[in-house]
Amino acid sequence: MKIKIAYVILVTTLLSCVENTGGNVSRQSPTSVIGTWKLITGMLIEKSDTVVTDYTKNISFIKIINDTHFAFLQHDLNKGKDSAAVFVAGGGSYSLSDSLYTEHLEYCNDRKWEGNDFKFTVTIKNDTLIQSGVEKVESAGINRTNIEKYIRVKK
Repeated sequence: MKIKIAYVILVTTLLSCVENTGGNVSRQSPTSVIGTWKLITGMLIEKSDTVVTDYTKNISFIKIINDTHFAFLQHDLNKGKDSAAVFVAGGGSYSLSDSLYTEHLEYCNDRKWEGNDFKFTVTIKNDTLIQSGVEKVESAGINRTNIEKYIRVKK
């Protein structure tokens, strides 16, 4: 009887040590870049010009990052019914090493951006992600610093 009880306790203890991921669901640490992020503010610095955009008014932008790829979507909040109508989409693969986040843009509605790599430094604190780096697209004459502040979208 004592052996059966000891066996049940041992099996229960061992089973409690196994992580149950519920099939395909992967657990991410709170500091992981993986998830859906809503852009709050963006700052573009090009030569001596600085443009700050508030993405909480009139426009919405999200970035979705999984284990290997990212995608971004932006649109105006007036459903394309005025002069501020805009829709932007793109995505591709990425790599992350410590705080160096590199996007390889494979798809973009503005095709001259495709095939370029963009290196950013990312920092995550609580539910806020700050991404900063240089966007350079020689064929389009673009060479600017981009600083973006995102918040994690909760389920």
